[in-house]
Amino acid sequence: MLEVTSILHLIKPKDLNHHGTLFAGQMAKWLVEAGLIAASRLIGKPGDIVCVRLDSMIFKKPVKNGNLVEIKSRIAFLGTSSITVHSQVFLKNDTVPLVSSMATFVTVDRHNRPYGHGFKLSEEYIAENRDIYTEALNGREAK
Repeated sequence: MLEVTSILHLIKPKDLNHHGTLFAGQMAKWLVEAGLIAASRLIGKPGDIVCVRLDSMIFKKPVKNGNLVEIKSRIAFLGTSSITVHSQVFLKNDTVPLVSSMATFVTVDRHNRPYGHGFKLSEEYIAENRDIYTEALNGREAK
């Protein structure tokens, strides 16, 4: 079964914007990184994975210097060569996500041509993760 990938980040002064809160671009970078790690755990070849899409990033509250955030990522959908990863960001001790996002990655060869990764989600996994699977599927159809 696929596991949740969890990454912690301590917010430092270099991560802040001119308002003294976390720079959204830094969060986007961390979301892509977390998604790539989750996809790499499945595929086993991080060098073959590229990000092609990062969906919405809505902050529910500000993140400040010294805060600790945890990004939890899990596979939401698998296409032939694509891997869509759902990520949620939590402030330490919070149970409501600060940010939720989907990122789509594609497996590519050394010439940057997509190739089939050969993985499929089990019906059991889809049933257990129906909410994010449906969200990812709807996002694909909206493209």
